[in-house]
Amino acid sequence: MTTSTAGGVSLFVPGRLCLFGEHSDWAGGYRASHPHIEPGACLVVGTDQGLRATAAPLEGVLELTTRLPDGPAFGPERIPLELATLDEVARGTGFFSYAAATAREMCERYPVGGLRLEVEADLPVRKGLSSSAAVCVLVVRAFSELHGLGLGPREEMALAYAGERRTGSECGRMDQVCAFGRRVTSLHFDAEAFEVEPIAPAGAFHLLVIDLQRGKDTRRILSDLNACFPEAPGRVAEGVREALGRENRALVGRARAAVEAGDARALGALMTEAQALFDAKVAPACPELRAPRLHEVLAHPALAELAFGGKGVGSQGDGCAQIVARDAAARDALAVALERDFDVRCLPLTLEPRATG
Repeated sequence: MTTSTAGGVSLFVPGRLCLFGEHSDWAGGYRASHPHIEPGACLVVGTDQGLRATAAPLEGVLELTTRLPDGPAFGPERIPLELATLDEVARGTGFFSYAAATAREMCERYPVGGLRLEVEADLPVRKGLSSSAAVCVLVVRAFSELHGLGLGPREEMALAYAGERRTGSECGRMDQVCAFGRRVTSLHFDAEAFEVEPIAPAGAFHLLVIDLQRGKDTRRILSDLNACFPEAPGRVAEGVREALGRENRALVGRARAAVEAGDARALGALMTEAQALFDAKVAPACPELRAPRLHEVLAHPALAELAFGGKGVGSQGDGCAQIVARDAAARDALAVALERDFDVRCLPLTLEPRATG
């Protein structure tokens, strides 16, 4: 979403909630060299929370300021719009590395000038809701709007993905679908090709996204799981490939059918099934995926009464959980119970019945 303001533009990019299919986007990319690997398949939706920003032109400099949900602010940081300097910041571990990497990508491809970007975030960071991808999409969109590039969502996705990869991240192409906004989408990944198809929920789904208030190392997770591809030996690596390949495609197909039928009970049960598969075949490949807080939350007694099922989010680990509640009132009651018994933050998300257009 973009609106004009005096001297600049106002932007919004949501986070991305992966309902099903985490990690299968980059796994499907290995088909480019190993065609026997299964294509990837994901079912995703944009979150209510995201990054709101104002962007304005600024000669020769990328100036960044961000305020996070819990109050701390970063910046303003001024980075000269020079390729070598942007590369140096992108390869570092600073807060603005993803923004610098994406700016580097834009400067290499287009005749763009500098910009000032002031961001207010209510999206939890480093929790599996694609805050880093949202930042990259936001930077691409800001350059596009201010410099008249006219980029569409698929072009924004491609540039944001290239920017994020410049940081050294081994992410796949799913996260950047936040460029499409809050709609539910089905994604298919086959080598370097990907398809994005809007999905129309036939009924309302009352989801609860739970920030587990724990840390996780997403780069470690991606590194350890990538080490299981394309033909790494051993039962653990083979199990990862099976879970992210054939078994994932079957689960995503059933989940899509549940969304299109408006069947919240079936969707919740499939989340529980997907988490069990992930724990059995994927989690053994990386210590970060043991996720003790995630499993404590999913085992809370209130879920049996108020929810149809749930699972981890994004790369998994102790970032966020997602739960399909029985209805809106049950979701509210579940949020109260979980916030009372755990140090967590609950965020509602409703999938509204809508057309695909």
